[in-house]
Amino acid sequence: MNTSQIVILTIGAIVLFWAVGAYNRLIRLRNEITNAFAQIDVQLKRRFDLIPNLVEVARKYMEHERETFERVTAARAQVLAATNLVKSNPNQSGPIKSLGLAEGVLASAMDKFKVTMEAYPELKADEHMHELREELTHTENKVAFARQLFNDATLDYNNAAQQFPTSLVASIFGFKRAEMLHATTSDAERAPVKVTF
Repeated sequence: MNTSQIVILTIGAIVLFWAVGAYNRLIRLRNEITNAFAQIDVQLKRRFDLIPNLVEVARKYMEHERETFERVTAARAQVLAATNLVKSNPNQSGPIKSLGLAEGVLASAMDKFKVTMEAYPELKADEHMHELREELTHTENKVAFARQLFNDATLDYNNAAQQFPTSLVASIFGFKRAEMLHATTSDAERAPVKVTF
């Protein structure tokens, strides 16, 4: 072997080791997104289990608020369906957007539920209802934190897949951009709040 062949083989080996390292890094980052969504799923399951208990305790006080209960129950079912779609592939943008929309519907239904509960002082005073509300609030905080971790993992993955020269490995092996979870779904939600007296 002459010197030029050794140099070419050395450069080839360096490029090969770099490409393997870049590929493995992209795999690790993609798996972190899957893990981050699994953490969201755990908290969503916890919330999913809490909501019927909350509704059932409230139902005995608020018997004529049937529409509110149905809205919460339907929104809860939408979130479950969207969550199941995302579980199979948390890197696809369509299911992530569907989950974001379903989460918005559930948040709106729960806000209406909370406002309706305010009209029932005996319900607010119920100890079991208070415990359920506290647990639900704690779970909502965990969901928000898990969503933040998911978005951080997604950002790391997207940055790695889009930065040169790793983007070459990403395009060769089909690493596509992952979608982040968004808290808002419309421009109206992002608009500043107008307060009038």
